Amino acid sequence: MPTPSMEDYIEQIYILIEEKGYARVSDIAEALSVHPSSVTKMVQKLDKDEYLVYEKYRGLVLTTKGKKIGKRLVFRHDLLEQFLKIIGVKDENIYNDVEGIEHHLSWDSIDRIGDLVQFFEEDQKRIDALNEIQKQNENE
Repeated sequence: MPTPSMEDYIEQIYILIEEKGYARVSDIAEALSVHPSSVTKMVQKLDKDEYLVYEKYRGLVLTTKGKKIGKRLVFRHDLLEQFLKIIGVKDENIYNDVEGIEHHLSWDSIDRIGDLVQFFEEDQKRIDALNEIQKQNENE
């Protein structure tokens, strides 16, 4: 299993490849706010662990294993953002909150959060009822 740091890189590489068709060391460094030398070290480790194939000066491609994990990590991130939005977390807090919790939840917890998101989204009245409770609690 990849470490949280490896997950961040795999997720970002997956996103860059989906958006641009490629992921360069400089793009990854900029997206993660790290030095290119750190990216190079991690990319070499991810290559060794068969999440991607890296050829110096030629770029990198995710392996099937890397793509599968990347897709799952993006899903997890998006689901947690969706969940926090539904429960009324302020937009300016959502990204940092997701970054803070996504590596600390089991996939079982992620699945249950997915069920809860589905439960709320299937009936707007449920979201409205939650919003009403939040308004009452704010006024107390």
